[in-house]
Amino acid sequence: MTDAKIQKEIKQLRIRAEEFRRMALKYKRSFGKSEREQRQLLFKEVKNIRGEIRKLQSYHEEKFMTDAQVILGTPVALYDAGVEKLHFKTLIIDEAGQCLEPLAWCIMPMADKWVLAGDHLQLPPTVLSETAAKRGFNRSILELAIEKSEAVYLLDTQYRMRASIARFSSQYFYNDLLKTAQHLADDGVHVYFVDTAGAGMEEEQGTEGSSLQNTGELDTIQKLMELENIDPANAALISPYSAQVAAARERFPFSMRVSTIDSFQGQEKDTILISLVRSNSDGIIGFLKDYRRMNVAITRAKEKLFIVGDSATIGNDIFYRSFLEFVEKEGKYISVWELGASIKQKSETFWVSLFCFNLFRRSNNNVPVFDRAVITLNVQGAR
Repeated sequence: MTDAKIQKEIKQLRIRAEEFRRMALKYKRSFGKSEREQRQLLFKEVKNIRGEIRKLQSYHEEKFMTDAQVILGTPVALYDAGVEKLHFKTLIIDEAGQCLEPLAWCIMPMADKWVLAGDHLQLPPTVLSETAAKRGFNRSILELAIEKSEAVYLLDTQYRMRASIARFSSQYFYNDLLKTAQHLADDGVHVYFVDTAGAGMEEEQGTEGSSLQNTGELDTIQKLMELENIDPANAALISPYSAQVAAARERFPFSMRVSTIDSFQGQEKDTILISLVRSNSDGIIGFLKDYRRMNVAITRAKEKLFIVGDSATIGNDIFYRSFLEFVEKEGKYISVWELGASIKQKSETFWVSLFCFNLFRRSNNNVPVFDRAVITLNVQGAR
């Protein structure tokens, strides 16, 4: 029996069960013995038909799975479907970097050989329980397998982005082993860092109070899109902070994808604009410290990658310091003032800050540290 015929048979049974159910419900609350018995018989028939539907589905599902050469599903769905009764030669877990170990063990006993595919250097599985995380249940089966197995193979050629967009991730995360397909060789500048340091564009609490936003960075991105003639339909704005995403959705065209980095994993656009949000005098960067999240963010663009952030806040972190140095060599550094950003007004005072980038100072142990020189002009009572 074909799948279409089975579905038709099940549909007819469901229609029949619904007809009996409606007939039973037509009886009012006050009725005689014969009506009561008739109603009970109708409900019993509904129950019998539904049982027949379940048996029919179960029989054919088991038959389809037994006859199938390939079965697809999530670990939990496969386990719930009773696939553990079957045995396979090979089990392939795609996106294994997102699969927690307990989930993997639901299905791994079903096969003689396992193939785990994914990237353990991008976003890890989401674990809400702190207790579970402390006990080690926040690690993916891919991470654990890479630590224990010698049969680890790197697919070393990427076909998404221009070479310079992929190069920093290759150097920092993949021991400089990641290659780029020949047709994606650079044909100009593809990586940009727009520096807001000294411009007074500080982070602030979002409207809900549980996340951060930076309206100055959104102003900068709007100006950048105008100057670079970026088509919203071919671009995406992503940020690690949900409050920034919520604020951006109110300001940018509906045709433009606006998303958190986590939600954008696995996707791509010609142009990616990243808003880092963090800008404070203490150099606190919060969960920008999760470099795997940034690895996802900076590898979403196919043609151009723009990152907007405050170098004075992020520059003392080794990862972001390395990225800023990379942009200086292989991309283009732009001060926000070069975009003609409007001067930020605070009551009766205009603060004009000129940020001088690429100044280094060396600490006592001779380690280079990013520093900034800021010249501030205070114009009282300006109009």
